[in-house]
Amino acid sequence: MNESLVTGGLVAIIGLVLVLPFLSKRIEKQLEAFLFIMGCLAVTISGLWSWHLVKEALVDPIKITLAVLFAGVIFKFIRPKIGKWAHAFARKFGYSTLFFIIVVGLGLSSSVITAIIAALILAEVVSVLKLPRALEVRLVIIACFSIGLGAVLTPIGEPLSTIAVSKLRGEPYHADFFFLLKLLGKWIIPLVVLLGIIPLFFTHKHEGKGPTLTEDKPEEIKDMFIRAGKVYLFVLALVFLGTGFTPVVDKYLVHIPSLALYWVNITSAILDNATLTAAEISPAMPIDTIKDALAGLLIAGGMLIPGNIPNIICASKLSIKSKEWATFGVPLGMVIMVGFFIFLLLT
Repeated sequence: MNESLVTGGLVAIIGLVLVLPFLSKRIEKQLEAFLFIMGCLAVTISGLWSWHLVKEALVDPIKITLAVLFAGVIFKFIRPKIGKWAHAFARKFGYSTLFFIIVVGLGLSSSVITAIIAALILAEVVSVLKLPRALEVRLVIIACFSIGLGAVLTPIGEPLSTIAVSKLRGEPYHADFFFLLKLLGKWIIPLVVLLGIIPLFFTHKHEGKGPTLTEDKPEEIKDMFIRAGKVYLFVLALVFLGTGFTPVVDKYLVHIPSLALYWVNITSAILDNATLTAAEISPAMPIDTIKDALAGLLIAGGMLIPGNIPNIICASKLSIKSKEWATFGVPLGMVIMVGFFIFLLLT
C-alpha cells in the first residue's frame, strides 16, 4: 500500500481511538471491543500481520489477567475485615499515619497486586472511614496518582507497563520483568513517598457530620471474571494498536525531542495512558526519550478521571464527579509535571 495512504489511514484510526469514546457512551462502555477492532484495522493497514504477532498478543495479557482474577477473589474474602483494620489502625496511630500508609503502601504494592486491586482496596478503605467528603476526595486523588505511578514498575501492574515491556522486549533493550523498575524506579519510588506526605497537611479535621464518600455494592465472583476478561481483551487490543501504529511512530514520534514529548503526553490526563503508550513507545527511540515519554504519561494520567484505571475505578465506585476530581487533580498534576520537568533539565 502507498506510504501516504498507510499514514493517512493510521492517523484516521488514531483520531477515532482518541475521540469516539468521548462522543459515544456505547463505545465508552464497550471500549475493549472497540479498541480490538481498531487494533486489527491498524495492523491490516500497516500490513504487519504475522503468526508471531498473533501469538504475542494472545500471550502478553495472561499475566496481568491472572493477577487481576486471583487478587480479586482473595480480596473478596478479606474485604469485610479491611474497614475494621483501617479504623483500628487510625485509633492507634492516628489518621495522618493511616493516610501515609494508604498512599505509599498502595502505590508501591500496586506493581504486584495490580493497579485495579489497589484501587478496589482504596475505595473500600475510604468508604468506611466516614470522613468529610472533601478530605476523602483529596485522599483518593493523591492515592490514585501514587497507584498509577507505582503500578508501572512491573509488567503485571497495569496495561501501560505490560504494553511498554512487550514493545521493548526485543532489540536493542531486551526488556525483562524488572526493566521498568530499573529505568523508572529511582524517581518513582521517592515521588510515591512524597505523595504520601501531602495528606499530612490537610488532616486537621477528621470525623464529622456531613456528606461522605460511599462505595457501591460488593462485587460478585462473576463480576471478577468479567473484569478479568475485559482486561485481557484490553491489553490484547493495545498490542495490536501498538504494532499497527509502528509506521507512524517510527516516522514522526521518534524524532520529537524527549522533553517535548514529555509535555505532549499531558494529553494522557484525558486519554488512557496505556493507549498512548501503545501508540508512542518504540524500540527505535533512545532510552532517554522512552523515559521522558513514560514520565509524562504517568504523571498526567492522574490529573483527570479518564487518565488511568485507578481513577476510573475509584470515581465510579465512590461517585466522585469530574469537576471534583479536576479541582484538585489538575493543580496537583501540574505541580508534579513542572517539578519533574525541572528535575529532567538538571539531570
